[in-house]
Amino acid sequence: MSIRAAFDRWPTLNERLIDSVRGLTTDQLSMPAAPGRWPLWAVVGHLACQRVFWLCDFAGQPGAASTRFTNAGWDCPGDDDLENALNAHELAVALASTFVIVESVLDTWTFDWLDDEITRPEWGPDWRHTRGFVVERVFAHDVWHAAEASEILTTLGQDVIDPWSP
Repeated sequence: MSIRAAFDRWPTLNERLIDSVRGLTTDQLSMPAAPGRWPLWAVVGHLACQRVFWLCDFAGQPGAASTRFTNAGWDCPGDDDLENALNAHELAVALASTFVIVESVLDTWTFDWLDDEITRPEWGPDWRHTRGFVVERVFAHDVWHAAEASEILTTLGQDVIDPWSP
């Protein structure tokens, strides 16, 4: 049995993220939650890029080549790049293309696999995690940055990203 049932609201969260950024202007996407924090475009771009890093680069799931983040370990918005702003269309495409990878995980990973340990000793001794940790981390990371994006969106007079309402 796949793990999809345990993450049944994740697709809705992704769709709401896409809907929330799709029509925003460059000025709106440049808004941070507070001084010294990343602008909205970097928050959302980082969220999408980290899906690729954890699921593909770390856990070995295929699909990175079909996203703009083919070098997710070294070139993610926010962490590594605050100069090359992504526009609304680019963010929507990034969210959609990286969610294809998430969908694959939700459909192919099973509960029995969640205890499987993945190691990347070439990255250092701390790169040892279970599949359960990886999927939990990616989901929690999406929720964390969706909340941060909601904080910015409300400042702009937009709706919050609500994955629970119909």
